[in-house]
Amino acid sequence: MDERQRVSPPDVSEDYPLVTEHERNTTQTTRLVEEIKETADKFLRDQATRGDLKIVSRALRELRYAFKVFTPYRRIRKVTVFGSARMAPDHPAYQASLEFGRRMAKAGWYVVTGAGGGIMEGAHVGAGRKMSMGLNIMLPFEQDANYVISNDEKLVNLKYFFTRKLMFVKEVHAVALFPGGFGTQDECFETLTLVQTGKRDLMPIVLIDPPGGQYWPDWKQFICRQMEDHGLISPADHSLYKITDSIDEAFDEIMGFYCVYHSMRYVRDKLYLRLHFEPSQELLDQLNTEFADIIETGKIESTTAHEMEKDEEHLVDLPRLAFHFNRRDIGRLRQMVDRINNSFELCNVHKVES
Repeated sequence: MDERQRVSPPDVSEDYPLVTEHERNTTQTTRLVEEIKETADKFLRDQATRGDLKIVSRALRELRYAFKVFTPYRRIRKVTVFGSARMAPDHPAYQASLEFGRRMAKAGWYVVTGAGGGIMEGAHVGAGRKMSMGLNIMLPFEQDANYVISNDEKLVNLKYFFTRKLMFVKEVHAVALFPGGFGTQDECFETLTLVQTGKRDLMPIVLIDPPGGQYWPDWKQFICRQMEDHGLISPADHSLYKITDSIDEAFDEIMGFYCVYHSMRYVRDKLYLRLHFEPSQELLDQLNTEFADIIETGKIESTTAHEMEKDEEHLVDLPRLAFHFNRRDIGRLRQMVDRINNSFELCNVHKVES
């Protein structure tokens, strides 16, 4: 697509849940652009090689254009779908991805995939062109986007896997993985690593098999025997993902995650959890008791937006919980978010009839 074509923003209504996005600040933006220019000038001083400069130049151009495409959609929920490009349309996993894409699109979520065939195509077929977004990798043997997203303004073509993978995780609010090969496993472990280390905010990660499938249960056996049993991960890290062979269960896992919890933001030395509903004092007391192990100092308190959060005007009125999180036990933090979500009967409102 000619990048001079205008990327039209979607209609944002109350049916689409808003997400965290910092408002533009002209002064700060100008300063950051100047820093990028200064860094570029240093390549000359460092006598960088032509090969290194080509990588930096191409990566910067790819990211700039990808951000341009995704920016108009940032306040609308999106889910990334990973899985094998080799699945034929009659394969149960392809059919499962199609149904998953349909359910998410009907709920107002955009479905982001690698824009290829197999699982990626199935998810886009289910979502439809209007609710599909694509991040296509240009490979010598496989670089054409699937017919659903081909030539769409919401399709980005990328040369580098690392720029593509950044967009897959940075720009979305959930990740769904279906069976796949090395690429799917790479995407699975990178997503888990980013969330586990706090480099990416909490989000639901669902590992989906077709009905009766054993791909992900077998994967978990390896994780338990070779990682957890040897102390390489914590038992609570299993809370960062959910394995299921039910599209209904996968859908409810994602939607339920946001039924009370909205988003999170660190402000100086405190973590602020934005919520859709004000927690009761009883729940607050329970959280302080049950999750005392992840509180560095003080306690979990109910509060309002911090002054430094005022740049997110659409989130200012949301109630908050704030505390000094140890920034280490992310699995336990996920368990706390689940505890908050499960404490509200209003969580049932997230369910959408087929």
